[in-house]
Amino acid sequence: MTTKNSDPSMDFKNSALAPTAALTPAVDVPPAKRPSSWKWVLLVLPIIILVLLPLISIVIMSFTPSENIWPHLISTILPRSIRDTFLLMSGVGILSLIIGTGTAWLVTMYQFRGRTFFEWALLLPLAMPTYMMAYCAVDLLEYSGPIQTGIRSLFGFQDARDYWFPNIASMPGAILVLSLVLYPYVYLAARASFIQQSVCVLEVARTLGRTPMGAFWSVGLPLARPALIAGLVLALMECLNDYGAVAYFGIETLTASVYSTWQERSNLGGAAQIATLMLLVIIVLLYVERRARSQQKYFQTTGYNRDLPVIHLTGWQETFAFISCALPFILGFALPFYILLSASFRFIDFVWTTEFWRAAGYSVLLASLTAVIAVSVALIIAYGKRVTAHPILKPIGALAGTGYAIPGAILAIGILIPLAAFDNIVDDFMRSYFGFSTGLLLSGSLFALLFAYLVRFLAISLGTIEAGFHKISPNLDGAARTLGQNSLGGFRLVLLPIMRPSVAAAALLVFVDTMKELPATLLLRPFNFDSLATLVFEFASREEFEEAGLAGLTIVAFGLIPLLLLNRTVSTSRTEQSKD
Repeated sequence: MTTKNSDPSMDFKNSALAPTAALTPAVDVPPAKRPSSWKWVLLVLPIIILVLLPLISIVIMSFTPSENIWPHLISTILPRSIRDTFLLMSGVGILSLIIGTGTAWLVTMYQFRGRTFFEWALLLPLAMPTYMMAYCAVDLLEYSGPIQTGIRSLFGFQDARDYWFPNIASMPGAILVLSLVLYPYVYLAARASFIQQSVCVLEVARTLGRTPMGAFWSVGLPLARPALIAGLVLALMECLNDYGAVAYFGIETLTASVYSTWQERSNLGGAAQIATLMLLVIIVLLYVERRARSQQKYFQTTGYNRDLPVIHLTGWQETFAFISCALPFILGFALPFYILLSASFRFIDFVWTTEFWRAAGYSVLLASLTAVIAVSVALIIAYGKRVTAHPILKPIGALAGTGYAIPGAILAIGILIPLAAFDNIVDDFMRSYFGFSTGLLLSGSLFALLFAYLVRFLAISLGTIEAGFHKISPNLDGAARTLGQNSLGGFRLVLLPIMRPSVAAAALLVFVDTMKELPATLLLRPFNFDSLATLVFEFASREEFEEAGLAGLTIVAFGLIPLLLLNRTVSTSRTEQSKD
């Protein structure tokens, strides 16, 4: 029986990697809270306000720019930017939904050759940054690439005028490239939902005469709708955030317009106004996702702990299922990974340089510092909400986790505004009273980059840490207090050792996402500073992408680790539940 009450999908981006939160029902006992814990409120509230400061700065500056360029934006820039953004997001959304949902249903409900491999292999494109996928696609399909060279050699064509070949650097090409990288968001959410569905519901559909495909359309798909929308919204937000791929393809999305208005036209106010428009798009996406999940929630009352019925495919059906799963994996990961690997070996003497090692060192340093800071802040916020009953922390704490939905280009503007204002105030003060200039203290520094990473990726660590806390009985807090420990002592001696798996998972996720981040790094990095991501971008901008193969391969290698752990969590979720 299926009752409309709770959501079968899981928040995979926030908690699926946390071993202590691996899809196990939460304890119904309310957490032990002390109503008068004002010290935690005073500690958590300033942190949350600091995290929200960039968004507040963008909104304020967009309405109070040094010059009103709204008429110019509306007449020249915004029409094309809005059109390209709408077309790109629509195409990526539709294609990601088809690929992700279809492959998730196949590997969950059917048995065919290669199914065990595809269960985890279909996640691997998520480790491939979108900008890197775009560079690999152009390198493979351009006029001098191996495919067109082979066509000319095979058929005796002299030049491009003798035959027709699709242009990958176009809107359809961008839709295909981004979809092949972003569909795993939908795949992961859909598969988690399909795994959790009740056997009884599917069996009833079959006894009423539904074919396996009919059961998918009438039962499986409607029950998975909240999870599908959640995965789709994540994919669309990543699509909106992308800058490297769309800039390489020459597509003028809103994110590209923010960058060009700021860097090329030197108009920070205009960039803030475009960023505000992007914020509205983000708010709409989040509203649609929350609305859909609130209206379509289900939980299973029977048949959950039984194994799902698996249908064995043969003949052309097995071939169709194999090809349907193989194509996204080959095009979205195997082929670009081979291109990067091949380039790394062919240009090893050119890329194994001081520049590469310096960029790799900067990337690891920034990612490590961000992981430590984000996890520490998340622990403070999550534990503060656990031990105090003050009503302000719950809604404000939820706002602290919205940074992941904000594109890096927007965050860069929101961070530069207050930091530049602070630098100017300090400089004016020192000039007036001490007669010398301090220059830029925070703007264009590593502090600005770390601040941007913290705001952007705090949601990942906060979700994972909170999921870990939800698995710990509140009785442990009370036991620590009866033994003479205050809240801080109980956290340090009792809860933190139990939370180590969740802390490690949160740190790993933040580390990997920081390694891949491009837009914020491009806009806020110090002078003569390159991470692996910006190094790849600069090589590609100079049409020297092959020399960036080793840097790209390093980023992808780091991204594979959490994906394999994530697949293990999802795959064993139903088994673990049945053991309970």
